[in-house]
Formats: sequence, C-alpha cells, structure tokens
Amino acid sequence: MDAGDRGVKKMAVTSVAAMVAETTTFPIDLLKTHLQLHGESVQSLRPASAFRIALEIARNEGLLGMYRGLSPAVFRHMFYTPTRIVGYEHLRNKFVRSSDRSLPLYGKAVIGGISGAIAQVITSPADLIKVRMQADGLILSQGLQPRYAGLFDALNKIINAEGILGLWKGVSANVQRAFLVNMGELACYDHAKRFIIKNQICDDDIYAHTLSSVMSGLSATALSCPADVVKTRMMNQSASVEDKIKYRNSYDCLVKTVKVEGLRALWKGFLPTWARLGPWQFVFWVSYEKFRQISGLQSF
Repeated sequence: MDAGDRGVKKMAVTSVAAMVAETTTFPIDLLKTHLQLHGESVQSLRPASAFRIALEIARNEGLLGMYRGLSPAVFRHMFYTPTRIVGYEHLRNKFVRSSDRSLPLYGKAVIGGISGAIAQVITSPADLIKVRMQADGLILSQGLQPRYAGLFDALNKIINAEGILGLWKGVSANVQRAFLVNMGELACYDHAKRFIIKNQICDDDIYAHTLSSVMSGLSATALSCPADVVKTRMMNQSASVEDKIKYRNSYDCLVKTVKVEGLRALWKGFLPTWARLGPWQFVFWVSYEKFRQISGLQSF
C-alpha cells in the first residue's frame, strides 16, 4: 500500500470513528451549550443544572430535541477530525524520522495545537451552525419559534443576513479553543499511551486506549473550557437588525462574561464538557484504533 492509499484510508477511518463518537455523545454537548448560554449578560435568578435543562428540553421538544444540531455536528466531524488527527500523525512521524528520536511532550503539544487550529479554520462554519441550532432550544423554551429549520436553512439564512464571512463569526475564539483542546487531547493521548505500553502497564489494547483517553479528556477540558464558553457566546449572537450585538470580539466577550457572572463563569459547563469529552474520547479512540487494525493500518 502506497502513502496515498494509506492517507485516504486513514481519513476515511477517522471520519467514521468521529461520526460514531459524535452521535453517541451529542446530547451531552447540547446540555453543555445550554449551560454556557445560561445567564448570558444578565444574572439569572434560577441556577442552571444539567438535569433541569435536560428536563426542559424533553418537555418542550421531546427526546429528539436532545439531538438538535446533530446534522452540522456530524458534517463538521467528517472533515475536522480527519484533518487534525491525520495532520498530527503526519507531522509527528516526520519529526521522528528526521531527528531519529522520540518527540517530547511539549513538541507533541505544539503539533497537536497547530493541527487542531488548521482543522478548525476549515470547519468553523459547520460549528457555527451547530451552536446556533442548539441555542434554538432556549428560544423554544420561551415559547418562540426557532430561527432555523435545519442545516441548509441555517446556512442560507446566515449567508443572507450576515454574508459569507458571517459563517466564520467567532473563528478566533474557535481557533483558540481548538488549539487548546488538541494540545491537551492529542499530545496527552499519544504520550500517555506510549508511557503505558513502555512501562508494561498494559499492552496496546482497549485498556491502554481507555486509560489514555480518560487522561486526555481531563487535560483537554481543563485547558479549553474558558475558550469554549467565549466561543459559544460569540457564535450564538447574530447580526440581524432586531438582535443587538453583545460582544465586539473575543476579548470583549471574556471581559463582559467575567464582569457580569464572575470568573467561575469561564468554566460553566465544565462537568458536561468533561462528561462529553470523556465518553467521546473513549468511543472515538477505541473505535478508531479498532478500525485501523481492521483496515491493516498500524496503531496510532
């Protein structure tokens, strides 16, 4: 198998594993988005909780409401995850071959961050549509009509109201988050897995993949949660005439969030984020490593 065939196979395998993981854990991502938008720019009298929000969504939209915004999320991962995973592996292997030594953790962190940032710039429009469609659940809970009927309706309305560049609204906060997430996720998974195997804690099997995915999920969540809150709020605001723009840029959003809601607001949705990243990482990495093995590819 030549390098081109291996690259295509890696991209296909990564896409399938990412779609499986995204579909499995999407309801938790929806709860995280609602938590992060709760109390936005005004102090709410009722404290937010994942359980209460889940009950409200089920009451107002039914169980299928937990999957609002799934189509753009899956569409995004068809391109985002292959770009960052295969890009990271390519850069890592190229560095190892050129230097004839293992890559240190900080080197993996930089490569992981760069791979994630590039992938996020490419797929930011799908992420924007996902956040907007998820946030429509809050509008429904207020007895109002949702802004978008589906993926293509959202795409058309955003372009008409905000222009093509409107699809990249919040891209700076998005890229910052992607850099931090992938710096923690890819570097930690890669490093932890090699540490586990090298020290014979377990073989290169599901146990090693599970332990590595848990550690990478925790580090990715801790690093990325503040940027994730800013990203979600920046992407949720629209530029229509009747909607007042709350934030001028990512820094303005950060300052206003802390001023109105306190520093802890930057970690709003931490538990749902980790609760999603943990299972997502587990489902993705275990299925990804298995798919690679079935496809005749080496372990990641």
